[in-house]
Amino acid sequence: MTEQLSKALNDKAWARWTALILIALAMFFAYMFVDVMSPLQSLVEKTHGWKGTSFGTYAASEYILNVCGFLILAGIILDKMGVRFTGILSTAMMVIGAGIKYIGVSDWFQATSLCAWLDSWWVDFPGTAKMAALGFMIFGCGCEMAGITVSKAIARWFEGKEMALAMGLEMAIARLGVFAVLSISPRIANMYGGSVSAPIAFCTVLLLIGLINFCVFSVMDKRLDRDLGKDLSKEDEFKASDIMIIFRTKMFWIVALLCVLYYSAIFPFQRYATNFLESTLNVPNKEAADLFRWFPILAMVLTPFLGYFLDKIGKGASMLMLGSFIMIGCHLSYAFLLPLFPSKVLALVITVVLGVSFSLVPAALWPSVPKIINKKILGSAYSLIFWIQNVGLCFVPLLIGYVFEKSGGYFYPLLIFSSFGILALIFTIFLKIEDKKKKYGLELPNIKNKQKEQEVEIAE
Repeated sequence: MTEQLSKALNDKAWARWTALILIALAMFFAYMFVDVMSPLQSLVEKTHGWKGTSFGTYAASEYILNVCGFLILAGIILDKMGVRFTGILSTAMMVIGAGIKYIGVSDWFQATSLCAWLDSWWVDFPGTAKMAALGFMIFGCGCEMAGITVSKAIARWFEGKEMALAMGLEMAIARLGVFAVLSISPRIANMYGGSVSAPIAFCTVLLLIGLINFCVFSVMDKRLDRDLGKDLSKEDEFKASDIMIIFRTKMFWIVALLCVLYYSAIFPFQRYATNFLESTLNVPNKEAADLFRWFPILAMVLTPFLGYFLDKIGKGASMLMLGSFIMIGCHLSYAFLLPLFPSKVLALVITVVLGVSFSLVPAALWPSVPKIINKKILGSAYSLIFWIQNVGLCFVPLLIGYVFEKSGGYFYPLLIFSSFGILALIFTIFLKIEDKKKKYGLELPNIKNKQKEQEVEIAE
């Protein structure tokens, strides 16, 4: 058995890191598309007649089908069909959804009879926004399915190896997509005379490249199956009833609730951050986007190092606590300090520090899941966590859009984001207490001592 494992494809460093790059680039392109319209809120309101609630509803549409149960189905598909089938399916869905969204915001679509019909009902939500939301819903299904697929793929290729480092690098590459799109989206729009559709078309082409990447990865993953001699017994096969095992796990609920609270204070804020800085600092849209684009940079740089630290030293639960605490401070600073001292330097400092939080929490959170869940149902566990997360990510933008429109500013929305952070901090405390009682090993390093494992196998 030991001899067979030593010859597996994922034991070769070049192979497992190549596989990581292929799937990480697919998520890099996906993250670009997620936020391609974030710095264009003012432009789309001007050219397409969207309101604040229209933009909030559009932003929420990414998660609607996932909340309605698609993500649960995605997890079952992943555990039944494997990472290859699910990865290609999910990236193809992203391309299809992106194409529909491009049609929705294109200038020519506004003159069509279909758009006129869409305008005729739910008049507060324009026809262009309805079509864009439809595409974003389909894209969102593919994006979240791809997210859980990538997590399971990394857990499979890096089991007993540099798992947290690999997950950290994948997240860092993906976040570089946020930086990239916040930088180039306004510029592409301006280059084409204030066109909202031009940057979306560009990102759609990148998603197609991501689909090709996953096809190449699938060839490598099939080879890994052969190397590992994959032959699951019926007892080891995934069953839908196994989901109940996940629901009965107390630690799963702590992690899931921590996840939804933390990310509800991050991703919805990204949608509004450019407009918040634009109005608070009284700067042009492009300058505000250039300021906020630095949010993921420190996270991108730090996350791989934090992953390496987790692999070698551990302290995952402690990192979750620290990250939640930092996030609370940043949102309160946005709410109270920045309006009093509207300085670009202060805004940049708060934004970069928020990126520290966004490196600490995800870097520790996702490698912790394989420690509490059996690997045969790992895909379903990730999908259920993402599903619960999507509930928050679906309704929070609607809440923020409503509160923003009623209050006429960002003070109360930022207090809402801060309250999510406080609740997330409470759950990190619960997590650490439960880990200490049940000894899941969240504070322990991820890299296993291979020599000791081989000695145990020989002894057995």
